[in-house]
Amino acid sequence: MTERVRVGTIGGAYGVKGEVRIKSFCAIPEAIADYAPLTTEDGSRTFDVTITRQISNGLAARMTGIDSKEDADALRGMGLYALRSQLPETDDDEYYYADLIGLDVFDTGGNPIGKIKAVQNHGATDLLEVFGPGLKTTVLIPFTKEVVPTVDIASGRVIADPPEGLFD
Repeated sequence: MTERVRVGTIGGAYGVKGEVRIKSFCAIPEAIADYAPLTTEDGSRTFDVTITRQISNGLAARMTGIDSKEDADALRGMGLYALRSQLPETDDDEYYYADLIGLDVFDTGGNPIGKIKAVQNHGATDLLEVFGPGLKTTVLIPFTKEVVPTVDIASGRVIADPPEGLFD
């Protein structure tokens, strides 16, 4: 397991006085500030975060060291990370995206399908992006109990029962 877990992304400037737009990956979006100081992926920069308001598709916030629109825009797309030790323990059947990426995916018959390359969410449900042998592109499978009945982080694998024809 990784020491740092991605909890959000900077979307660029919000206004002209150094506020940033943040897309939070936390179950309660505002909780991202509770895990501060947040860092870059490599830990080279650290930010205290103060949420100023909710905005369309995210949060507006002030971050230490970001004092202008230009500073904020320069960080567009940058991931924000918290130390795993700062985050709450997950419940059963609840996972941090970082723990799923890289897991091997097998079908219900034990045949390898591929590896999880990413976890995406476009509003309806989480999707596992899987790439494997014989595939030219990645395949998205719904991350539901019906389609992915088994997640075994300790063994580094998931069992999936993807919809018919998805991997043909």
